[in-house]
Amino acid sequence: MAEAAPGRAAGRALGQDRARSFAFMLGSPRPGGASERLARRAAEGLPPRAERSWLSLSGLPLPGAEGLGPASSAPAEDGCPGAAGHEKLLLDATLEHTDIVVVSPLYWYSVTAQAKLYLDYWARWMSSPELGFRTRMGGKTLWAVSTFARGQVHDAEPLVGMLRRTARYLDMAWGGALLHQVRSTGEPADPGTAHEATAFFGAARPDVARLGVE
Repeated sequence: MAEAAPGRAAGRALGQDRARSFAFMLGSPRPGGASERLARRAAEGLPPRAERSWLSLSGLPLPGAEGLGPASSAPAEDGCPGAAGHEKLLLDATLEHTDIVVVSPLYWYSVTAQAKLYLDYWARWMSSPELGFRTRMGGKTLWAVSTFARGQVHDAEPLVGMLRRTARYLDMAWGGALLHQVRSTGEPADPGTAHEATAFFGAARPDVARLGVE
């Protein structure tokens, strides 16, 4: 099931000349999970020229709470102050891509710890005036892809609400959320999942109806 209230950037058709690049931030603690498979199916519907980057947040671990102090004011060689290693890689990907896709199974009604820590680092990056993170995020589009084995679609409201409010706070567009239930084996519970997933990003056009999570 797809949910969205497209913003100004999400209202652009992906086939326009403006280049779009998608950073898929994989929040599952294990590779190749149901949410990642759903996201990869959705990516098949992107225009061929749309860049796709896949980053495993568990494979690029960030320091926990102890690493969330204000970013250093010392400028790095490439103008990204205070960032190094995995943090720098994720920061660069976040700033360089036009679209950020948070891919996470539903954990306790929200994203996984890996995905939440990545988003917590956004606050750290905003604390560095030299980086201008908040300004540079404005106009990008934020998306969500999530699967759940138990419950109903409305149980994902906290996940969707958190990301939608994050987009609003940073003046980003909210592209929408692709939410699907899976069986205990990780396989989709709905046989129509594949078709809807492939159409998900293409549905970021005002002429295509979107389904809302009530």
